[in-house]
Amino acid sequence: MANPENYKAPAEIGGLRTVALGVGGIALLAVAVGAYFNTEQAIRSWLLGYIFWGGLCFGSLGVLMLQYLTGGAWGVVIRRIVEAGSRTLPLMVILFIPLALGVYFGKAYEWTHLPPDDYSMVHRGAYMTSWFWILRSAIYFALFGIMVYLLNKWGRDQDKAGTVEESRLILERASRFSGPTMVIYALVVTFAVVDWLMTLDPHWFSTIWGLLFVAGWGLSTFCFCVIVLAWLMDRSPMNAVLGKKHFHDIGKLMLALTMVWAYFNFSQFLIIWSGNLPEETGWFLTRMKGGWAYIGIALILFHFVFPYLLLLKRDLKRQAKLLASIGGFILFMRLVDMFYQIGPTPRVDPGMLEKGAFYVSWMDFVAPIAVGGIWLWWFLGELMKRPIVPANDPYFEEAVEHGQGH
Repeated sequence: MANPENYKAPAEIGGLRTVALGVGGIALLAVAVGAYFNTEQAIRSWLLGYIFWGGLCFGSLGVLMLQYLTGGAWGVVIRRIVEAGSRTLPLMVILFIPLALGVYFGKAYEWTHLPPDDYSMVHRGAYMTSWFWILRSAIYFALFGIMVYLLNKWGRDQDKAGTVEESRLILERASRFSGPTMVIYALVVTFAVVDWLMTLDPHWFSTIWGLLFVAGWGLSTFCFCVIVLAWLMDRSPMNAVLGKKHFHDIGKLMLALTMVWAYFNFSQFLIIWSGNLPEETGWFLTRMKGGWAYIGIALILFHFVFPYLLLLKRDLKRQAKLLASIGGFILFMRLVDMFYQIGPTPRVDPGMLEKGAFYVSWMDFVAPIAVGGIWLWWFLGELMKRPIVPANDPYFEEAVEHGQGH
């Protein structure tokens, strides 16, 4: 069996951590100043950054279970990356506090100010109360925490395994756990994004909402993994591990999830359009006017059509730097998609803005940088704590050989 000590993460990661924390800290101070003058906008912008970067944490957990279920060389080479991403969960709990305080004090989410006789409040009852909203979020984090703890524990145990058989049994245990737990994961993600995002517009609902984020966060995670792998490919020890076929495999997964994301969005639109119910169509009508309409068109062209056509090319998926560039572009469009979801929703204090008016705040740019800088600092720290690959995995050598194929 290979020695995990020979696969330590590159030392340059420490310098990247410092830069990330510095940029994130400065942006955080700017958001804090902005919150003093406009608390609601600061919370909405913080939610934008939280959902985007939190998607990498929660998406890493989903991809971690997916690779245990399906196997394959791609899962072996990204396992330590998604494990590190999932271990940012404690940070996501901390970064959730501003959102919880915003709900508790009624500084965000229109439903916190709706009258008791409003039909959405009547039908949902105690479900639409601040304390229950916060309690449910705590339950989501607890369930995610159990998954993260067990999967990362087994990953650590595998590094310490003394024999191939012991390593194989640990891998089998993680695979058996991931099967039924993947169903629980999808349900928890659904409940979480309904609470955190859909209730921004309390009079609208969609039954496919959770699947949009299961697919979207999975896509974000694969794009992020490609960027990390492309950077590691030029550095020891990953320059002896990664090959073109690893990137080809992950590129195919990016292509698949790009199509799934588009399919789910189109299905949501088609079903609501055919139903033609006022409480459902209003969400889309708002996003078909003014600046929101242009963003919607941009999402169709640049979140789906453009990356779809590029990712069809076999040779492109085998070029690490090019594939990483596409991954970075898709990640940017993922952030635009989150803004498209959050921006037009009703406000507690609209001020001079009409309902659904197109508006972009400077905090919509700064808050994602603040959350992202802090998240990357934590993530890179977790990535350095363990070997960069599961060298004791019984299929590790086979996975390395697969990557060097034609």
